[in-house]
Amino acid sequence: MSEKKVPNYDRLKEKVKELAKGPADRKSIENHLKMLSSDGIPIKTLNPEEVIMNKVEILDRVQKRAEEYEQVNQNCAKSPALAIMEEFGFGDIKLITALSSFPGISLTGETCGAVSGGLVALNTYFGSKDLLNYAANALCHKHCRRLISKFEEELGTTKCRKIHEDIVFGRYYETVDRKVGYPAFVADSGFNKCGLPPGVSARIVAEIIIEDLMKAKK
Repeated sequence: MSEKKVPNYDRLKEKVKELAKGPADRKSIENHLKMLSSDGIPIKTLNPEEVIMNKVEILDRVQKRAEEYEQVNQNCAKSPALAIMEEFGFGDIKLITALSSFPGISLTGETCGAVSGGLVALNTYFGSKDLLNYAANALCHKHCRRLISKFEEELGTTKCRKIHEDIVFGRYYETVDRKVGYPAFVADSGFNKCGLPPGVSARIVAEIIIEDLMKAKK
């Protein structure tokens, strides 16, 4: 049995400090999100060879976008899903809307929204419109379990509460409490710092998709 990987907490906490500064150009990100809201996600026909050739650039880009989207749209579930769908050109803005209450499973401190958003992106990409396509369901489970496993390797857990306590803040803010918890979260650069999990999720999902494209070429 392989030994469980221990997250590099020092590196993660340094990344959180960097993210606490917020995006370099918040206004341009706001304008970009407004455009996606009104025009939808541009659909693309992927060129597998081009995607594979630019793998490193794509992984860096989706991670950065997911981090910045969280910092501006303030939703850790929407952010990785949007970054992935935009990069690979699939999905619908309504899917992003459906993720509205998934951060910490409606702010209960349970499953991190970045995991939920990543799962939706993977299921949209690998899933089938055929409700009786059981093979497609199995394929989705395979890829989604990989996301969960790799996310746990990177951050130690998929639980919102634990990520907050162990990495991002050193404590858990009850953000559903609008009088005390939420203001304290905002004062602690909460949305900026919480760019970490969406970036991790988006990068893992992008890697899974690119690896699938590489296998299809063989």
